[in-house]
Amino acid sequence: MDKPLTKSADGRLPSVLIVDDTPEIREQMQWGLKPLYRVFEAGDRESAMDIVRREEDIFLVTLDLGLPPDAEGVTEGLEVLNQILAANRLRKVIVITGNQDRDNALKAIQLGAYDYMEKPIDMEVLKVVLQRGAYLTQLERENQALLERERHRGFQEMIGSSPSMAKVFETIRRVATTNVSILIVGESGTGKELVARAIHKQSPRNNGPFIVINCGAIPETLLESELFGHEKGAFTGAHIQRRGRVELAQGGTLFLDEISELSPLLQVKLLRVLQEHCIERVGGRVEIPVDVRIIAACNVDLQEAMKEGRFREDLYYRLNTIMISVPPLRERGSDVLIIAKVFLRNFAEEANRKISGFSQEACASLGQYQWPGNVRELENRIKRAVTLSDHVQLTPEDLDLGPPDELPVATTLKEAREQVETHLIQQTLFKTNHNITKAAIMLGVSRPTLHDLLSRYHIKK
Repeated sequence: MDKPLTKSADGRLPSVLIVDDTPEIREQMQWGLKPLYRVFEAGDRESAMDIVRREEDIFLVTLDLGLPPDAEGVTEGLEVLNQILAANRLRKVIVITGNQDRDNALKAIQLGAYDYMEKPIDMEVLKVVLQRGAYLTQLERENQALLERERHRGFQEMIGSSPSMAKVFETIRRVATTNVSILIVGESGTGKELVARAIHKQSPRNNGPFIVINCGAIPETLLESELFGHEKGAFTGAHIQRRGRVELAQGGTLFLDEISELSPLLQVKLLRVLQEHCIERVGGRVEIPVDVRIIAACNVDLQEAMKEGRFREDLYYRLNTIMISVPPLRERGSDVLIIAKVFLRNFAEEANRKISGFSQEACASLGQYQWPGNVRELENRIKRAVTLSDHVQLTPEDLDLGPPDELPVATTLKEAREQVETHLIQQTLFKTNHNITKAAIMLGVSRPTLHDLLSRYHIKK
C-alpha cells in the first residue's frame, strides 16, 4: 500500500494543488491522490492563487497550461507558474500537457517547473514524481532551517556545518569575550577577515570600531603612516596632522591582514603597541595611549619566516596567544554546496534572475573540484554564472567547471550495472551528506539493502 513520504510538523499529510479547468480530470486525480495528500483543486488562475496564498504549506502543484480565458493556449498557465514560483521558489510544479505540446512543456521547465507529464496521466508515475518533489522540498527546507540557525548563532556571514568549521565557531565563542591577541591562519580566500569580524561582533568591544588594514597592499613607505599616523610637517606632503589606523581603532579591534609583510622596523613598532599599549605618530615625540585589541592573519608559515629571519620571534608569540586555523574549502565536505546555494540565492535576487538551483551534474562537479581559491573563488564563479547563464538550473559549464568524473567503459552487463549503481549511490550520499536513511529513501531501497551495496562496492561512508 502506498504511504505518504513525509508529514508536516503538525502530523498532517503533505498538500498538493491540482490546477486544471476540466472537473473530470480534477476528480480523477483527487481520487488517486487523496490517500497520500491533502488535495486542493482550482480551475483557473484566480482561484489557484487564492488557495496558494491561503494554504502556505502547499509545496506540490500539478498545472494544466491550458486555463481560461486562454484554454487553447498556454499564456494563462505560464502566468500561474510564474506567480506560484514568485511566491515561493521551493514549490515543485509538475506541468500537465497534451502529447502535442512538448515544446510548451519544455518552456515551462525553463521558467522553473519541476517536471512535466503528458496526458493521459499515469497515476502511478505521478505519485512517484510527487514523492520525489516532496522529498526534495523537504531537503531544501531543512537546508534553509540550517542556514537560519547559523545566522542566529551569531555568525551571520559565516556558513558551514562541517566538523572543522564547528571547531572554528566554538573557538570564536571562547575567545570573543577575552582581550587576548589572536592569530588567524589559512589559505587565501578562506574567510579569515570574516572570522575576525565574528570575534569583534561577539566581544565587549562590539560597539567600538572594527578597522582593517592589509599590510601587503600598501607600499612600505606609506604603511608606517597608515598604521601610526603622522604629525604636520613630518615629511613632504604631510600638510596636516593625521591619525593612523591604530588610533582609529581606539576602543575596538584592529585587524592586520597579511601580517607577514610587515618590515622589521614596523614589526618592532607593533610589538611596542602590544607590550606598552601606546604609539608615537611619525614625526611626533608624544606617547599616545591606545586601547585596541589586535587580531592578525596570514596565509604563509610564520614559523618558517622566523627561521629565515623575516619575522620576529617575540612578535610571533605576542600575536599568537590564540591561533585559529581556518580550513580550506576542499576539506569542508558538504559546506561547499551549502555556501554555493546561499551565494546563488543572494546573487539571483540581486540580479532578479529566475535560477532555482544547480543541476545534479553541477552539484557533483562542485563537490569534486579542489577550490584553490577557496570561498572567494566559489563566490566569483557563482556570481559570473548567475550573470551569464540562461539556464533555470546552473550547469558545470555555467560554473566553468569540468563535468563530474565519468564512468569508465564497461565490458560486460554486470560491470555496467555495478558502475551505474556505484556512481548513483555515491552521488546520492553526497547530496544527503552521507545520511543513510535519506539516501535509502532517494534510491528506493531499504537501509539494510543500502548497507549491503556499500559493502559490496567498497563505498566508504
